[in-house]
Amino acid sequence: MQKVSAALVKAQKAFGKALKSSTNPHFRSKYADLSACVEAVIDALNDNGIALMQQFHECDKGVIVETLFIHESGEQLSGGRLFVPAVKLDAQGIGSCATYARRYSLLAATGLAPEDDDGNAASKSVPKISATQGAWDGLKPDRQAIVQDVLDAILERVAADDMHGAYEQYTGIEDGDEKIALWSKLDSKVRSAIKKQAELAKESKNVT
Repeated sequence: MQKVSAALVKAQKAFGKALKSSTNPHFRSKYADLSACVEAVIDALNDNGIALMQQFHECDKGVIVETLFIHESGEQLSGGRLFVPAVKLDAQGIGSCATYARRYSLLAATGLAPEDDDGNAASKSVPKISATQGAWDGLKPDRQAIVQDVLDAILERVAADDMHGAYEQYTGIEDGDEKIALWSKLDSKVRSAIKKQAELAKESKNVT
């Protein structure tokens, strides 16, 4: 892999910045989407005889993506395989998951590191202690585990900018105490986004 490695070193020196040109409407923050990440590296890679390829591997629980650098000599270098679980195994869920996986696989393989992005915005949005925290403490460990699983799924959907999926995860909990406990774990921005989705769902029902 001597040729592809040498070419990749030269290409990396010419990489641009992954410009934060997209806006996450739920957090009003800028982030570098998949197209911006590809645009930051593709010219430098091609100019040095490297083709960029991202391929998917069979997976029944989400998406496995592998970023490959293929040199004109025939040598190729893999950035490794990245698995991202899908919250919902439908077209929308897999599509959002695939975009998320491709973006982070590319960032890891090329060494790009946008200062903040939609994923970081979500990770910074750690649920704050609220006045309803007692609802969480009042649950038994097995019920807390259920709520935590849904919370993790919601934050994953938020990171993938799939607020519809986040809303569906939230409405999936029917137990009143568990729902209050979940609400206490969500920060204000996520709560607002879920409320907006609820309003949209209500408007949709009224139209139909």
